[in-house]
Amino acid sequence: MQLAVLTSGGDSPGMNAAVRAVVRTALDRGANVFTILEGYQGMVDGGDAIRRASWSDVSSILERGGTVLGTARCKAFRNREGRREAVLNMLERGIDRLVVIGGDGSLTGGHALQREWPGLVGELTAEGAISPQIAARHPRLRLVGLVGSIDNDMAGTDTTIGADTALHRITEALDALSSTAMSHRRSFVVEVMGRNCGYLALMSAVSSGADWVFVPEDPPSAETWRDDLIAHLSASRAAGRQNTVVIVAEGARDDLGQPITSAEVRDLIETTLNTEARVTVLGHVQRGGPPSAFDRNLGTLLGHAAVDALLNDESPVDAPIIIGMRGNRIVRLPLDDSLAQNRAVTEAIDAKDYKRAMSLRGGGFRAAHAVLKTLTQSQPDTLANGNKPLRLAVLNAGAPAPGMNAAVRAAVRLGLDRGHVILGVENGFEGLAAGKLKELGWMDVTGWATRGGSELGTRRMSLQGKDLYNVSRAVEEHEIDGILVIGGMSGFMAAHKLVAEREDYPALNIPIVCLPATINNNLPGSELSIGADTALNSIVGAVDKIRQSASAQQRCFVVEVMGRRCGYLATMAGLATGAERAYIHEEGVTISDMMGDLELLRRGFQAGRRLGLIIRSERANDVYDARFMQQLLEEEGGDLFDVRVAILGHLQQGGQPSPFDRISATRFASSCMEFLIEHARAKDPAAAYIGLEGGETRFHDLTNLPRMVDVANQRPKQQWWMALRHVARQLARVESGTTPRPDGDDA
Repeated sequence: MQLAVLTSGGDSPGMNAAVRAVVRTALDRGANVFTILEGYQGMVDGGDAIRRASWSDVSSILERGGTVLGTARCKAFRNREGRREAVLNMLERGIDRLVVIGGDGSLTGGHALQREWPGLVGELTAEGAISPQIAARHPRLRLVGLVGSIDNDMAGTDTTIGADTALHRITEALDALSSTAMSHRRSFVVEVMGRNCGYLALMSAVSSGADWVFVPEDPPSAETWRDDLIAHLSASRAAGRQNTVVIVAEGARDDLGQPITSAEVRDLIETTLNTEARVTVLGHVQRGGPPSAFDRNLGTLLGHAAVDALLNDESPVDAPIIIGMRGNRIVRLPLDDSLAQNRAVTEAIDAKDYKRAMSLRGGGFRAAHAVLKTLTQSQPDTLANGNKPLRLAVLNAGAPAPGMNAAVRAAVRLGLDRGHVILGVENGFEGLAAGKLKELGWMDVTGWATRGGSELGTRRMSLQGKDLYNVSRAVEEHEIDGILVIGGMSGFMAAHKLVAEREDYPALNIPIVCLPATINNNLPGSELSIGADTALNSIVGAVDKIRQSASAQQRCFVVEVMGRRCGYLATMAGLATGAERAYIHEEGVTISDMMGDLELLRRGFQAGRRLGLIIRSERANDVYDARFMQQLLEEEGGDLFDVRVAILGHLQQGGQPSPFDRISATRFASSCMEFLIEHARAKDPAAAYIGLEGGETRFHDLTNLPRMVDVANQRPKQQWWMALRHVARQLARVESGTTPRPDGDDA
């Protein structure tokens, strides 16, 4: 079997990870694989632009931004004659299976080629350009698309390759601008990419705490938007906010379809507020630089799945598909349907049917938009509802996790906006037992979305007899009507203890909800905890630096990461960095394992590799620790390579939270506050923990927590990411375990 891969359209970070996965998965399955340079232009040109790929051709590209295959616009491919030339070039190499990595325009081009393939083959046969035998062997083109686009504008998939990295770039820029804006009490208007999709603008506003955002799907009134914006900014300044950040999507417009530009917004602010305003157009910096950990893993998993689909004879051949992701699960989607829905969004915006456009963007987009409207208010909208305000407590528990502050900020503002009193608890359950609570106001949490650590303070605490009494007394004295616990396993277990002791302590008969926040990602009921994405990016960034330091010499690194007895960080870091092995407690460590990896490293260095990489979860094995691994590998490796240990430690818990963690924290906090408000006045208040499963937020009964947890190892009994370990192991080999067949007589 012969297949090819190309990248087309605008480049996006993570494309190289997808190319690497396609090439190596195909070789591992015994197929021949070709890379096509410069997108469809290379397909039309043929010759050296279509190259047979080897295992080593895609080494050391995982961490690189852009696309190593190149991408270019191709006028010739838009015509039938150009597509016929492309088909001839493919048939000369026996290629009839194709992976296209690009945006909707690139996938539309691939769809046209797939649809016309039988007719073009017939024309080439009639002209004598190919033999009837070749035509008979390749009657159809199998096509799989991977969406590479920073805009995240493809229907059917939760995210596209490159969108997460672009959001990182935007958020980093906004964080930097916020500090200088604060220093000068200055306003900044920031223009971001996205064409007709407001995803980047909306999500960067949520993650940065911006004051205002303009997105194409929700255009403001042409008559009033200027007055509305100035009134809002004036109220924010009056409330004590010292800086202003307004985000404008490049496709922003008013409800009459008139463009809203960043320059226009700047001029409006300067002339009406009598303050300095600056425009920052981020431009192509948003699509540049190394891909985030998420985009590396997304590209890898989608590329692997694309080859599975192409080489599976049971897959449909007449209907091209795209491989996407929904709720951390790989899905196959009809390309026709996704492209049709994309066109429907564009048509709705052009027709000024903005309600339909917003609906077509999906529930997550709409929910984020609704929450943002509340969070960006200058003051709470405390409408009297005839009921006594609830007194709701918020605390952090367990080790600090990036994103905790974003969750507290969202909980405080959303609760205040509903007219309730929010109590911040210092230092977790320890502070609650000691009665260390304070009312939090709207402006008290300004700027918290971007901060790492825990502004409230956090502690690990196992509640015992006296502690339970003190907590119960504090709940009673402060008239607490509900508790939001933001933390890890120790926080979840402490909350469960409170619920279990309700009979002895009636004051604890209040709703309690737990929000998962731990870098270990070891909590049941949630596929991803707040903080885990930030920690993973910290690990990947550190390994990238290690890779550079070792590039001039032959060296192996044993990198130890956190996670306790949960191997999530080690597994996903191994996938994102191309490590030869990721050792985790779930699978254990044996001398046989290490000797097998030693042989793998030997072969790699003998073949010319300069870097070996082993990832080790901190508690993978209590005897075979990182130092032992170093000594074993160095002694047995001889003169081929030396070995160093890098224990990353608490840098994994530090730093500013990633956009994903800020957005997830906000999403979780919104649902948790709704839960507390709903159950606060119930006769039998519920207790629950929230999580993200299948892309949706779900609540689970807190009383069932022990049945979901491997208590001895402090991790869930079921861990979804374990199914991904074989992909990392397969793609990190020095060479494929099988030998591709030689070219057939189609050449």
